[in-house]
Amino acid sequence: MRVFVTGATGFIGSAIVTELLGAGHQVLGLARSEAGAASLEAAGAEVHRGSLEDLDSLKRGAAAVDGVIHTAFIHDFSTFAANARVDELAIEAMASTLAGSGKPLLVTSGTLGLPSGRPGTEEDSPAGAVPRRSEAAGLAAAAQGVRAMVIRLSPSVHGDGDHGFVPRLVTLAREKGFAIYVGEGKNRWPAVHRLDAARLYRLALEKGTGAARFHGVADEGIPIREIAEVIGRRLNVPAVSKTPEEAAELLGFIGHVLAMDGSASSALTQERLGWHPTEPGLLEDLERGRYFDT
Repeated sequence: MRVFVTGATGFIGSAIVTELLGAGHQVLGLARSEAGAASLEAAGAEVHRGSLEDLDSLKRGAAAVDGVIHTAFIHDFSTFAANARVDELAIEAMASTLAGSGKPLLVTSGTLGLPSGRPGTEEDSPAGAVPRRSEAAGLAAAAQGVRAMVIRLSPSVHGDGDHGFVPRLVTLAREKGFAIYVGEGKNRWPAVHRLDAARLYRLALEKGTGAARFHGVADEGIPIREIAEVIGRRLNVPAVSKTPEEAAELLGFIGHVLAMDGSASSALTQERLGWHPTEPGLLEDLERGRYFDT
């Protein structure tokens, strides 16, 4: 299968490119820059120049392939709502090109924002706590004759090269002299290794059914305090509790997220796709020490 991958040079997308190529698929990767194009070529993928804001380039990419995996997102949380709208328009543009074809379109969302109090499942609808428009836009494409699916990723996708939530906590702990958790730190945080996530995208592309939602979750819910304690021990600083207001002041948007209880399950995904995470969990990955390399 020839697959158009957006976000193909990113932390998750690059792992997906490698996974697809290793399984015998061809990859057309979206690149914004010469450096991105060079990295795709070095990996063995074809290059498609464009960006999320260039809807014509996205349509051309989608028209040239047998399926699309959309992982690109503008990760500037100070303009989150505007970036979510860019994401929505990008999905709609590619879906319009694939309409009536029955070809797969995988879009990326997250598990945060599902109903709390128990692990969220693939059958749960978002409660709206972290409003990202990709899920609704992707599922709407199913009504257009597209085999559209949603991959809900854990808020921590970890592994070598991670530059997301956990590295931000490590940096803060270095700067402030303490690792942070909110309240008692019992709120739970799901996670998945980037290589397990990449395999999930491939299996969904090959086997997933239209209008399905799949969960990229390996660790269903690690108490935030345990994450802070590992960071504190590795940096030889205390793990301390902060109020939600203090966490937001220290971390901004991520501080708000840090206070959420976001446990999620992937039991249905594992059953339906035969996907079983095999890579190290988040705490084990932290203990390996690479998150603390300077």
